Amino acid sequence: MSTSSLVRLAAAGTVTAFLAIGIAACGPSDDSAGSSGASAKDGGAASASSAPAQKKKEDKPADEPAFKGDGTFQVGKDIQPGTYRTSGNSDGMCYWERDKDAKGDTDSILANDTVYGSSYVTIKPTDKIFTSTDCKDWFAAGKDAPASPKTSVGDGMYKVGTDIAAGTYKAKGGETCYWERTKDALHDVDSILANDNVTGQAVVTVTAKDAYFKTADCGTWTKTG
Repeated sequence: MSTSSLVRLAAAGTVTAFLAIGIAACGPSDDSAGSSGASAKDGGAASASSAPAQKKKEDKPADEPAFKGDGTFQVGKDIQPGTYRTSGNSDGMCYWERDKDAKGDTDSILANDTVYGSSYVTIKPTDKIFTSTDCKDWFAAGKDAPASPKTSVGDGMYKVGTDIAAGTYKAKGGETCYWERTKDALHDVDSILANDNVTGQAVVTVTAKDAYFKTADCGTWTKTG
C-alpha cells in the first residue's frame, strides 16, 4: 500500500471501527459411422470404415475480472454499480474506498476497508469514485460461488449461505481478534449487525438472516453447532 493510502486511512479511519457495538460447471456425442458395404475382390469380407476423430473438449474460459485491483475508477463510466468480490489478499495490504466525489479529501470517503483474505463491497449508483490499492482483481459477486458453503474459514469476508454455512463457530482468537456480522456489503456503520474485539477464545453464531461474516486475526473458525 502506498504511503498516501496509509495516511488517508489513518486520517479517515476505517468505517469498520474496531469497537464492539450493540445491536443489533458433456462429452461429445458418439458420432461413430457404420461399417461400409463395399466388397473386396473375389467375395472378400467388407472392411469397416473408421469412426471420425472426436473433437477435443475445449476448456471453459475463466471469468474476466470486472476491474483491476489497482486504480481509481469513475462509477457509471469505468465500472458499474453492483456487488464485487476480491480474494487472495493474504498480506493485509489491500485497501479500497467508496467516495462521494473526486476531491480526494477525507470527507469524500463514504466507506473504506483494509482487507485480509477475501472481501465483498457493494458500489452504489450514487457513488462517484471507487479506489482500490494493492488488491487482487475484482469480480462480479456470485460468478465463482462454491458448490456448498464451508464450515471452516480463516481471515476474510464471507457471504452467508454461499461461502459460509450458518451456525455457531469457535476460534482460538487472540489479542487482536475481530469479527462482525453484517446485513450488506456497503461497509457503513449501519451495515453492522454485531461485532466484537476478542481476547482469547471466540465464539459467535452466524445466522441465516445475516448477509456476511467478516473476521481478522482470530485464527480458523470451525462450526460447532
